[in-house]
Amino acid sequence: MIRVSGGTFTMGSERFYPEEAPLRRVTVDPFWIDEVPVTNREFARFVEATGHVTVAEIAPDPRDYPGMSPEMAQAGSLVFRKTATPVDTANPANWWSFEFGASWRYPLGPGSDVDALGLWDHPVVHVAYADAEAYAQWAGKNLPTEAEFEFAARGGLENADYAWGDELAPDGRMMANYWQGLFPFANQCLDGWERTSPVRSFPANGYGLHDMIGNTWEWTRDWWAERPEAPKKSGGSCCALSNPRGGKLKDSFDPAQPLVRIGRKVIKGGSHLCAANYCQRYRPAARHPEMIDTATTHIGFRCVVRES
Repeated sequence: MIRVSGGTFTMGSERFYPEEAPLRRVTVDPFWIDEVPVTNREFARFVEATGHVTVAEIAPDPRDYPGMSPEMAQAGSLVFRKTATPVDTANPANWWSFEFGASWRYPLGPGSDVDALGLWDHPVVHVAYADAEAYAQWAGKNLPTEAEFEFAARGGLENADYAWGDELAPDGRMMANYWQGLFPFANQCLDGWERTSPVRSFPANGYGLHDMIGNTWEWTRDWWAERPEAPKKSGGSCCALSNPRGGKLKDSFDPAQPLVRIGRKVIKGGSHLCAANYCQRYRPAARHPEMIDTATTHIGFRCVVRES
């Protein structure tokens, strides 16, 4: 782990997506954070020590998903499938497939085991929020807040669009694992990777942290709020928020699915599926909601230890 000394920074952005605004001054206390996301190798040690069974390895209860067809009540997870031609990017079902038997052990579905694919040093994926939290508790750690993650991802750069400056690929150099080309059908793989990459494949940020941007999204402990909390004005000026803790469970439910009462947490950092033409969230300020029961091929996590 690497110690981040804490401090006050400008959180958010007003240059990309509306949910990243408003800009706000935020203070975080010192904390320690994993240098890299939790890998398959580390997660396997946890499973061996505890016998933990991930959410993706347990058949869903139809009572939690009104209208779910009975044949879907099987263990599995969401797997990205590149399309052959351009598709409507407003419909994620064009590239996401729920694969029975897909899990952290078999990231692309049955027959695609981690060992055979040589993925031991890649970030673990197909972990739902409960799996990440269980690992953190076993390790004597916690999951980061959204503010802690963003502060660490910025690496000391104030107001920069990316974790390394204001240019996505300075002098053509790939600084993170993201999608180069037209998503979801044409990946040029200029960064060398079609899917996830081994941790430390790209330069560390200013704090010595790897893969804070790209590769996999990462869970945070904060409930999703469509509009982040802003500092309250005092005497005509704004004070910095101190260690904000996100929204409330009841406000995190997806309004597009009113019958599904499953909370959503904030995920940060973007992934190897972020592209210039779709989901430009390979940035510290970027944020996205994810239901806590969801496991996919592009979500992982890392842990923190707070000093107070």
